Amino acid sequence: MVESATARSLEFAATRWLRPLPPAARCIFCGDEAAQAALVAALGLPGSAANCRAVSANGRSLLWLGPDERLVLAPADQRQSLSAAIEAATASHAHSLVDVSYRQVALELHGPTAVRLLNAQCPLELTATAFPVGMCTRTIYAKTEIVLWRTALESFHIEVWRSFAPYLVTLLGDVAKESGA
Repeated sequence: MVESATARSLEFAATRWLRPLPPAARCIFCGDEAAQAALVAALGLPGSAANCRAVSANGRSLLWLGPDERLVLAPADQRQSLSAAIEAATASHAHSLVDVSYRQVALELHGPTAVRLLNAQCPLELTATAFPVGMCTRTIYAKTEIVLWRTALESFHIEVWRSFAPYLVTLLGDVAKESGA
């Protein structure tokens, strides 16, 4: 069941401003600074994610979600090897690694209306100054918890629980219709 869930992406008709992203390997990692340094080395990233920032390299990303919590994203075919590599690199450090690949899906919201569509139901200030490219955080959209990552000036990566994704897509569509996007 878990394998079939992670192999499926979210199914909906992409629009000019919203599209589903392919399935991915996802892990939540918790640990102190030493454990996080080992994690960064295992992922082959150029450095650790600063507060509310993401770092990416070689198709892998590390998003800061809290002082000791990171979201690890990688291509779906790396799911098994990723967990094994992280566990091997961090074995001598107290940490927690939880595979959440089955739980979440990702969307890309892009284009000149992206900020307006997000701000309709998200309490964050999303101007480029307040929420620059590379910034990420856990927040809400209406009643749905999301992880929001600005990947470009007019592009956002949204992680949402699989069970809430249809609600989020429908709500974004409703907001787009009302705003003329």
